[in-house]
Amino acid sequence: MDRFLVTGALGSLVGKREGEANPEDPAGQRGEESSRKRPRAETLPNAGPLASPTWRHIRAEGLSCDYTVLFGKAEADKIFQELEQGVEYFTGALARVQVFGKWHSVPRKQATYGNAGLTYTFSGLTLSPKPWIPVLEHVRDRVSVATGETFNFVLVNRYKDGCDHIGEHRDDERELAPGSPIASVSFGACRDFFFRHKDSRGKKPSRKVEVVRLQLAHGSLLLMNHPTNTHWYHSLPVRKKILAPRINLTFRKILPIKK
Repeated sequence: MDRFLVTGALGSLVGKREGEANPEDPAGQRGEESSRKRPRAETLPNAGPLASPTWRHIRAEGLSCDYTVLFGKAEADKIFQELEQGVEYFTGALARVQVFGKWHSVPRKQATYGNAGLTYTFSGLTLSPKPWIPVLEHVRDRVSVATGETFNFVLVNRYKDGCDHIGEHRDDERELAPGSPIASVSFGACRDFFFRHKDSRGKKPSRKVEVVRLQLAHGSLLLMNHPTNTHWYHSLPVRKKILAPRINLTFRKILPIKK
């Protein structure tokens, strides 16, 4: 049976059937979800004042996220093309990940950029980021203005179509600054995005907690606040009907290496 309304401990979230992405209502929310503006800085360097985005708030047991469409279509299209031209993705051994002790090819393209002196370890790989490029600096600075947060690292994931995906995981690596949010910015095809509570995973879950389903639109920003990644796994499932590419940028605050 298709579920349109998620209620109970999750509050109130309304979404499309699984697999349907609706750019007109990308976060799949109505009803009791409120809209308000987050505090932000007034301007970017060498730029005039920017309009404050309107946020939609996604709340559940241990889940706290804020969603907005940060970039209009024309600007998002331009950024997408600049990312396609400028990002250098991993090849060879860096394009493989370790899952349950076995190495597998990553079902998407990945790259990391950030400040000098940082490293980031995930899926059996320890990576040093490449220096920032202008398009990533531009997006990073806009995210900082909108959220009031600063970020020194970004993981870039490119999904060539709906067959490229990412399985359930938590962004809880030890290098992350404690309590810092993760800002996920999407360009390209609108894709489904799922949150699953850690207690409801596996063949014999300890309890039933409803999955939270969102759609992440072109030019959108999803801010995953603490303690979301402590309690909830997230994923981007396969959607074979999606033929267009998507690029996702997840901005993080990484602790410098202690010498």
